[in-house]
Amino acid sequence: MNKTLRKVIKFVLIAGGVALAIWAFQQVDLDPLKAKIESLGPWAPVGIFALRTISVVIPIVPSTIWAFFAGSFLDYPVAVATVVFADIVSCSLGFYLAKRYGRGLVEKLVGTRFMGKVDKLSQKHLESNFFLLAGALMTGAFDFVSYSAGLTTTKWKMFLPALVLGALVSDAPMVAIGANLFEKGNGYMFAGLAILSAFCLSILAGWLQKRASPSVTNE
Repeated sequence: MNKTLRKVIKFVLIAGGVALAIWAFQQVDLDPLKAKIESLGPWAPVGIFALRTISVVIPIVPSTIWAFFAGSFLDYPVAVATVVFADIVSCSLGFYLAKRYGRGLVEKLVGTRFMGKVDKLSQKHLESNFFLLAGALMTGAFDFVSYSAGLTTTKWKMFLPALVLGALVSDAPMVAIGANLFEKGNGYMFAGLAILSAFCLSILAGWLQKRASPSVTNE
């Protein structure tokens, strides 16, 4: 099986899985939860910001769900701003903690089970190229990438712009999926477009990392 066919099959499976998840979520009555969140008024984004931040700093807690919740319960611009800001703050904190306190604290935060993932990312020379780092921060493992970058010689002046770019580009599709997650009718169409955007994002991340590979190889 060639590489292109594998990618197509992978995309079809992911899209099918997300569509199934959307259908399953639509069968759940979340109106009471939505009403409770809406009752928080201007504090609702603060609550989602806190939950997203905690789930990124401690990666064993799933963080994607809060991007979906933000899209579902907040106005889209507010939802995107909330998730992007949370990711910038939490990933910057993860990078700082790894840089300041080293591997010991990182292992306590991510757990021994996931430390191998951090080590594997650290070996990819993320500090060697801005595009490589930005591409990695656009993936679903962005929380682990932040810790990994902190354990290398990556500097703040390279990490922060890559983080902002990665958050701005990658969070919007996830929030868009959440915005249409519980909608009927056209919700599937818009969610499908959001999934397509996420797929295009994965292609972009791969292209950025591929572009960075020559500089890594030459080192």
